Amino acid sequence: MKPCQYACNSADHVIARRNFLGSLALGAGVVGGLGTFAQPSVSAALARDQKRMLVINMHGGLSQLESWDPKPGTDTGGPFRAIPTSVPGLHISELLPHTAKVMHHLAVVRSINTKNDDHGKGSYMMVTGRRKMPGQSYPEIGAVVAKCLDSPAQSLPGHIRITAGGGGGRSADSAYLGPKYASISLDGGKPPQNTTKPETLTDVSLAEQNAFRRLANDHFLSRRRTAMTDAYVQSYEQALELMKQREVFELSKEPEKDHDRYGKHDFGRHCLMARRLLEKGISFVQVSHSNYDTHNENFNFHFEQVGEFDKPFATLITDLHERGMLENTLVVVLSEFGRTPRINQYYGRDHWGKAWSVCLGGAGLQRGAIIGATNANGTEVKEREVDCGHLFHTYLRALGLSSKSSFDVAGRQVLMADPACGPIKELLA
Repeated sequence: MKPCQYACNSADHVIARRNFLGSLALGAGVVGGLGTFAQPSVSAALARDQKRMLVINMHGGLSQLESWDPKPGTDTGGPFRAIPTSVPGLHISELLPHTAKVMHHLAVVRSINTKNDDHGKGSYMMVTGRRKMPGQSYPEIGAVVAKCLDSPAQSLPGHIRITAGGGGGRSADSAYLGPKYASISLDGGKPPQNTTKPETLTDVSLAEQNAFRRLANDHFLSRRRTAMTDAYVQSYEQALELMKQREVFELSKEPEKDHDRYGKHDFGRHCLMARRLLEKGISFVQVSHSNYDTHNENFNFHFEQVGEFDKPFATLITDLHERGMLENTLVVVLSEFGRTPRINQYYGRDHWGKAWSVCLGGAGLQRGAIIGATNANGTEVKEREVDCGHLFHTYLRALGLSSKSSFDVAGRQVLMADPACGPIKELLA
């Protein structure tokens, strides 16, 4: 597919990537080797009740009117019909025929009002549950999930983003939780870069080098241990574990029939990789699908983009259900905002944070639920208005976490979620 050229010229659409091992040096963690936990049986022994989270991030701003809250026959509805789903009374856009068949596993919140139309601020709100404040930074949901749900025996990173071109670089998205819980960005189908041992280096030589490095680290840390030195130690140890467990990220290990079912395009591969990582015990996986910033030709581009999203997503939901994983995997399809009900002069829809939707399901959520509603032409919320903070509380509760608990940050208690909000109680099972 040709690169989309219809997005606004926001700097938030530019993704910086860094060399894997160089960026891993930012990872924080514990001193000492992780080799004790590098057992093939770790993922095989994954408890059935381990909670996980999957986010599908529809970057740019998915139109609610061409997805979860269609308004056919109105002045804002556009050309697409609404079709029935597997949930009686719930209709979604005809661009989602495969997803319509699995909606009994999912729920829709149709009454989001974040009062924000900016890409950067909207993205921040939807993944942190907070508004940006000067001098304050909050961790993204993936970092929170990894911090709270990662097992001590889990040597692989617990916060992974899958995006086109991802090469293994760490992001700065964990705030005060530390770089250990920052995301690692990967492309679907390929292990992280620079995780193969040079052919000229024998296993014995590598082991001797690392033994010497650990001795030197221990000597240095006994006198001058800091958060930065801990970060370097953990980075090397995690890099070694990634080298040992590269097969976790090798999509070629999946059967050819699964590649065919998901689709041999980026998003299909990324969804299949997400399933593989969740099965291997990764606590949080985010898949990116871009770009929905349809200021021009909204209908043509949503026809293509939503059409590409539909079948792999429905296949992923079906697989998680059939493998007994959906009961404990929270799935969320979100954007930074929706799109204007008004259709502009370029047949596009602009940024709209006043009345839009997300789809979510699995874990501790009511299946088939419809939360909130917008008015007849989708211009405002008329029932059960919610904000990003309510969603964040709901995610934590669905994962079995107390959304009112705190993190201890250097002796200061920082609440996990915005205290001004609470969960969407009618969505929780």
